[in-house]
Amino acid sequence: MRSATQEAAAASPAPFIPPPGFIPSRHGSHREQARKLLGALSRVSRGAEPSPQRWREIGEALMQGDAPMERLVEWMFAYGMERARPLFERALERGIAAVPQAPAELREFFDLVERPPQWVDLSLVAEGARITDRGGMDYFFVNRDLSLMGGYQASAFNKTLLLTGALQKGPVRRVAETAQWFLDCTAPGGMERFGIGFKTTLRVRLIHGLVRRHVQRLPQWRMAEWGLPVNQIDMAATALAFPMIMLLGGRAFGILPTRRESRAAMHHGRYVSWLMGVDERWLPHTEAQGRKLLYELSLSITNPDETSVQLGQALMDEPLYRAYHRLPGLQGRYQRARHLSVSSLFLSRAARRGLGLPSGSLPWYPLLRLPWNLLRYTLARALPGGNGWLERRGRQATIAFLHGMTGDTRQQVGRAAHQLTGETASR
Repeated sequence: MRSATQEAAAASPAPFIPPPGFIPSRHGSHREQARKLLGALSRVSRGAEPSPQRWREIGEALMQGDAPMERLVEWMFAYGMERARPLFERALERGIAAVPQAPAELREFFDLVERPPQWVDLSLVAEGARITDRGGMDYFFVNRDLSLMGGYQASAFNKTLLLTGALQKGPVRRVAETAQWFLDCTAPGGMERFGIGFKTTLRVRLIHGLVRRHVQRLPQWRMAEWGLPVNQIDMAATALAFPMIMLLGGRAFGILPTRRESRAAMHHGRYVSWLMGVDERWLPHTEAQGRKLLYELSLSITNPDETSVQLGQALMDEPLYRAYHRLPGLQGRYQRARHLSVSSLFLSRAARRGLGLPSGSLPWYPLLRLPWNLLRYTLARALPGGNGWLERRGRQATIAFLHGMTGDTRQQVGRAAHQLTGETASR
């Protein structure tokens, strides 16, 4: 139930200024429904319910954004976006030392991101990226058909996507941008200071800051109900889902990581998430911690509605719109069925209904991959150079998949949201 403060805020046309410790009404409003929809995640996390204190922290974090980026974005608007954006790009590409007499806000932000926390081990980050390559398209399918598709059950986050034109740019481009960011972050040296993944991640973080500023000012945005756009919990759940669900789902494909491999993949995801602006308290070190945390966060934000159906069906039909060279109709239907089979293995019937997916799909594709992957990963560990071969093959397959969707043109990650906020800034 809503409090009197929440009711008054929702009814008032004036901008809503939340009091300290305010919790938006969506927090846990469908907790029992979420528990049922998260059946598989509940089982692997052993159904560990958050403590009352933890539950309140999660609710309050729905009103918390990314303070360092928000300070930078406010400075960019005050300074003039047409002058500030080139300075941001110069600092990003060449380092803050390449911007003589840099404004304090710009220097403060880059001083933060150019000095990784003491817990970061860049050699372990690089190892985690190679492990992701080792899983190749199987890991990509898990991330697309479970992490991305399942994430659309968080309806408040969907509303942010829709208000920034995510649906209008088309499902192919949305998936391609996600794949491009995925490849950038796992490129050799990608997460080093001047690596492609480091720079792409900070550009995405800037887009999040611009979107956060823009959307919360829209009259359609109900702050008292939905919280802050692109808040800490939405960011943490999204970022956490990729490494943790990738490892968990990969096991169903026959990819059985060692303890060291699991630790490296989680460390890679932890550093990417930190660079994206997620607070350290929402960054788990291990898979076990990650499963528990993702379950706790998902209890708060899982609330499918018509936007879940809208985005879920668009992602389901995305393979029908790819640029196939041969038999496009047949290939489109096959690829659609293949993705649905992956989703059917991990998402319950109730979850699929909430996303507008057919309930009769069977997990035939993961079952076909299971014996083949068990064999080749066993051999790769036994043979000299086997893991390197898997990494090269996996990365090549993912790059080929991306090129098959969009051609050889590199995707500009976050372009639609940047254009929207850029237009707003120029008015």
